[in-house]
Amino acid sequence: MGADTGYRGERLGLPEHGPGAIAPLGRRFGALFTDWALCMLIAYGLLTGGNGQATGNWALGVLLVLSVLTIGTVGSTPGKRLFGLRVVAENGERLGFFRVLVRSVLLCLAIPALVWDRDGRGLHDRLARAVQVRI
Repeated sequence: MGADTGYRGERLGLPEHGPGAIAPLGRRFGALFTDWALCMLIAYGLLTGGNGQATGNWALGVLLVLSVLTIGTVGSTPGKRLFGLRVVAENGERLGFFRVLVRSVLLCLAIPALVWDRDGRGLHDRLARAVQVRI
């Protein structure tokens, strides 16, 4: 007999289902895995010259640049686009550069992305006042 907290995104004024609804965790993890694989490929092939030990460090930098550039311009990374997701401000508008930078740096630190609220948003999204929605 817990308290009725409503559906995810209700407090933000988002719909329960369909376009504009909070993105499910499975899609978000799939998008992140796709983006990470792409960054590992770029780091391995272009930046480290095949040195597997340095690839992970370079991939993190590539992920930061990829996230800032793509979310800051079109609102989604290649992985998010593939999984039908978009990052927007809480009011539905596009995120500004500073908020995208804050979100991306916190995502690369990993721990803020693992702390969620009842809407399923990570701490990195809360601090940047962003939300990942379906498109």
